[in-house]
Amino acid sequence: MNLNVIHHVAIIVSDYEKSKDFYVNKLGFEVIRENYRKERDDYKLDLKLGNSELEIFGMKNSPKRLTRPEACGLRHLAFKVECIEDAIAELSSMGIETEPVRVDEFTKKKMTFFQDPDGLPLELHE
Repeated sequence: MNLNVIHHVAIIVSDYEKSKDFYVNKLGFEVIRENYRKERDDYKLDLKLGNSELEIFGMKNSPKRLTRPEACGLRHLAFKVECIEDAIAELSSMGIETEPVRVDEFTKKKMTFFQDPDGLPLELHE
């Protein structure tokens, strides 16, 4: 088996339209395809993430995340940026708050965290 690339990451959101606006209009992801699945009464939105995809599932009444970010399972999504200060300024201009910048003790690169509309931890990493 040769596993060398992540094909996609999937997240479930509580408010499909709010999350679509956040990921597409604020973070700038490109829509690949969007489908309403009548049999499940949910939406599936596929977004371009470099050479991978981010799948957004809009599902009604999905259980809330118990704790963050230390719950077993997905801890956070990290996005690489060229200049963390520029990325933070852009998020700030849209009213999206970030944590103070810190330096990764292993890579020595700058990073910060912010949240999507459901509180999913997202990271910016230089």
